[in-house]
Amino acid sequence: MTVIDAPCAVMDRLPGGFLDCPANRLSEILPGPTLFDLPGRDPHPLFVSTLLHGNEYSGLEAMQVVLRHHAARGLNRSLLLYIGNVRAAAANVRTLPAERDYNRVWPGTLYPDDPQAATARWVYDFAAARGLFASIDIHNNTGFNPHYACVRRLEPNFIALAQLFSRTVVHFQRPVGTQAAAFANLCPAITVECGKAGAGSATEHAIELVEAALSITQLPEHAPSAHDVDLLRTFAIVKPPAGSTFSFDGSPADFMFRSDIDRLNFSELSPEATFGVARAGMKLDILPGDGDHPPPEDCFAYDGGEIRLTCPAIPAMLTVDPRAVEQDCLCYLMHRIGMDGAPLQAASPSP
Repeated sequence: MTVIDAPCAVMDRLPGGFLDCPANRLSEILPGPTLFDLPGRDPHPLFVSTLLHGNEYSGLEAMQVVLRHHAARGLNRSLLLYIGNVRAAAANVRTLPAERDYNRVWPGTLYPDDPQAATARWVYDFAAARGLFASIDIHNNTGFNPHYACVRRLEPNFIALAQLFSRTVVHFQRPVGTQAAAFANLCPAITVECGKAGAGSATEHAIELVEAALSITQLPEHAPSAHDVDLLRTFAIVKPPAGSTFSFDGSPADFMFRSDIDRLNFSELSPEATFGVARAGMKLDILPGDGDHPPPEDCFAYDGGEIRLTCPAIPAMLTVDPRAVEQDCLCYLMHRIGMDGAPLQAASPSP
């Protein structure tokens, strides 16, 4: 085992007990964020990151299965495995109080002077020197969402990597400082959303993806057929204003969202679709999701206090978990696009 002088531990073998260790006990065997540099028959590594959010542990479980599977015969391809926020994992939370989100501190971050950004930059530079094959960042979410992949670039090899996981692919430009956005400058890079942590299907799906990425020799350079991919783009990020209150169970608050709001994820919503009720004078914050095309000036109307969409949209990441909303957002709003990035006409919407 090798640990070198760096902002995070770097190891060339797995410590005892790692393959059977649950996420909430990793801090007992890892000193903090850790990069495993594991050799394989193909020297161009696959980079995999997981536990950038401490309560999203399906990626860890998947990698433990993959590494057990290859323990005797070795890896087909070298692997750089980055294990992120083990302290947050010990507390089963996304991030600890007063620390930056581990998936907002990579090169391109708004917080370049943060110590966590220095660690992320070091890992990025280490990986860049290795001639990466591809990069996969594995996440869970808290609402009802299908499994889907996210890409920063609409290039055929990015889409092909995403299709190893799902035909549903989201093109994003914000938030900035994500691992996938940074590594898109080095190699085909994706984020995968595996649904809720603890669901067996989440771990199994991540295993299938990583095994496929370790096995293939190259990613196709030709654009996929329009029938083979459902491509969406984030055009707005929706957040309750700082200091506002909100609820999902009808409790009095500045925003009283409908209790089934997370069932709207990936639905084609028409204007007038309702998200709940707002107190007089309260409005949701709408942040741009696409740097090239700003969102409508106001994506919601508040007539009579009801929060209603003003434009067609496909929401993602809606959740009824208050902590997830506080630490990230209420949702992302998307529309369908073609491989050229141009918006497609919406299908028949749902109310």
